[in-house]
Amino acid sequence: MLNLNTETFLCCDKSWEEADLVLFGAPFDSTTSYRPGTRFGCAAIRRESYGLESYSPYQDRDLEDTRVMDSGDIELPIGDTKMVLEEIEARTEEILSGGRLPFMMGGEHLVTLGAFRAVKKKYPDVAIIHFDAHADLREDYLGVSLSHACVLRRCWELTGDGRIYQFGIRSGDRQEFSWAKDHVRMHPFSFEGLDETLEKLGNIPVYFTVDLDVLDPGVFPGTGTPEPGGVSFEELRRAVTKVCSRAHVVGCDVNELSPHYDMSGVSTAVAGKIVREMILALEAGEKEEEK
Repeated sequence: MLNLNTETFLCCDKSWEEADLVLFGAPFDSTTSYRPGTRFGCAAIRRESYGLESYSPYQDRDLEDTRVMDSGDIELPIGDTKMVLEEIEARTEEILSGGRLPFMMGGEHLVTLGAFRAVKKKYPDVAIIHFDAHADLREDYLGVSLSHACVLRRCWELTGDGRIYQFGIRSGDRQEFSWAKDHVRMHPFSFEGLDETLEKLGNIPVYFTVDLDVLDPGVFPGTGTPEPGGVSFEELRRAVTKVCSRAHVVGCDVNELSPHYDMSGVSTAVAGKIVREMILALEAGEKEEEK
């Protein structure tokens, strides 16, 4: 049984017994391909969440009415990537085995692989919905297969063809885009096709991963690999709300905030607000299932 962290995301202070959704942080950025710093993302989101309101006027829902526990950051062996992924997988398994929904805050995007491994064990037919600027479909990056540039390729090795749905992609090498045509469902540049994807998936279990650099750097400069031409905050807010309220989400994550690249604090506030909107939509879905 997990214990409540000393410092929690806004209003996410329920006990293990009370909670149906459990937050945790994965402060890891050892495979970043450009600028490091995402290891500080989850702590910054948690700390700066108190600058937000608990109430969402978008959804007319309030975090005060949710049953969410923040179990804190995992203490990770930063120098050993395989052990890091094993620790993340173990934390996710613990949450799933207790009948709770795991919500991870990164960290760089490779942390998704650890959480997804655990979800895949419990839900063999799980699909992935992936929001990102980058395809992350390389076989390896500079000879390294466990890299944030390869994370969706490693996930594909677990899911097989046609079970990964990508949105907002606007960066990758030629081989990634060519390979994607035969193996994943890529929707480049925007969220066009998301409604049809959600309708198609129906009640199939979904792992939902959000790389915040899907946002335009003008909105979200605090990231290690900024990519111009991204979506707006409002487009992302609407899209994550749709997924969290309409899909059968069995695990999710938000990643790739590097807070010190945006000293204004705006990027951290954006990340916190997206986390808030996702929690509220997920919790609303849980309550509907209980009726």
